[in-house]
Amino acid sequence: MKTILLLGVGRSTHTLIKYLVNYANTANIKIVFADQCLNDFIQPYLEHSQTEFIKFDINNDSLRRLHISQSDIVISMMPPRFHLLVAKDCIRFRKNLITASYVSQEIRELHESAKNANIIILNEIGLDPGIDHVSAMDVIDRLKEKGARITVFKSFCGGLIAPESDNNPWNYKFTWNPRNVILAGKSGAVYLKNNNIKEFTYNQVFSNLEKVIVPKYGEFESYANRDSLHYKKKYNLTSATTIVRGTLRKVGFSNAWNVFVQLGMTSEDATQKIISKEKFDNYVQALNNPEITQKMNYIDFFNPQHKELSFTSPSDYLMQVLQQKWSLEDSDKDMIVMQHKFEYYLNNQYKNLTLSMVVKGDDSIQTGMAKTVGLPVFFACKLLLDDKITLKGVRIPIYKEIYKPILAQLAEEGVTFVKS
Repeated sequence: MKTILLLGVGRSTHTLIKYLVNYANTANIKIVFADQCLNDFIQPYLEHSQTEFIKFDINNDSLRRLHISQSDIVISMMPPRFHLLVAKDCIRFRKNLITASYVSQEIRELHESAKNANIIILNEIGLDPGIDHVSAMDVIDRLKEKGARITVFKSFCGGLIAPESDNNPWNYKFTWNPRNVILAGKSGAVYLKNNNIKEFTYNQVFSNLEKVIVPKYGEFESYANRDSLHYKKKYNLTSATTIVRGTLRKVGFSNAWNVFVQLGMTSEDATQKIISKEKFDNYVQALNNPEITQKMNYIDFFNPQHKELSFTSPSDYLMQVLQQKWSLEDSDKDMIVMQHKFEYYLNNQYKNLTLSMVVKGDDSIQTGMAKTVGLPVFFACKLLLDDKITLKGVRIPIYKEIYKPILAQLAEEGVTFVKS
């Protein structure tokens, strides 16, 4: 009996767990869930004979190595800072590893060691990164096979609130890790536009926006996301003069969020004080923007009740305040939106192609985010169990032997892109 070890059981793992357990019931597989505490939603799955929960401390070397050594495939849904510990143990015990996180430099440096251990460390196989890779590479490879010269590639993604659950002035709620939302854009942004490198600091990110139209859902805005330049090499877009990756929000969100950025309210500095109400009000009033004023009034940042909050920094305080306003109601549905835009020349003719994906959740537990993060991880795991992936080393899903079957299986689950 093969064993899958799942490290980390949180909000984004609901769908992954459901599919793993269902698969275990039809195959000779054992699923071991490992986390610091037993979440209530895990309990029903533990009724199955082929599932087990272990209380797990990632920093306990002997415990971590014991369970990794007893597994066939390790899935790490832990915070990215812990992946290196897990990856080194997977190399030591020759166990394949799957994560949904970006490849860090430290993980990248394990490539040769992983190859020598005859394992794959497959990263970036969630939503973004993940579905963005597999869907984009499928189009890029098909266009190139036809002889196309791709000149423009733009990719946008956002975890949003579905229109039927959108009931606040920000048109936004937390559908994934709130801390990641608070700290978004911290590293600035770099992209390629008309062969010119555009670079923005954190203080500039949310004031440089692009309009994005999604069929049936209207207009969104996008702010540039991290460093888009390395996608020229990663996706082999040698002829591209524009390469942009961005995060989607409903129109008006970014201008209001920029207030928090400019006033230092997203700072992680533990020594920095919370801004005064007077300074905050003066800044917002000077903007003379009724929509921003409405959004800030809704947040009610200086409500006296917030004095009871225990926080470590301005960003921590902001996160706790926003969690009171942006948390999902039980029946709320989130909505994942992804869009790719291509411009290319084929047979000396200019052409363009837009592909859009929209996935809604069922409720606040079975979310679209959990589905679009969890399904690619599950399908990758199944491919490894079936020995369908021959690649070794540190990889991301930009290879046909990975992205083709994963795209096909996503389509069977209703996760598809529509051309426009």
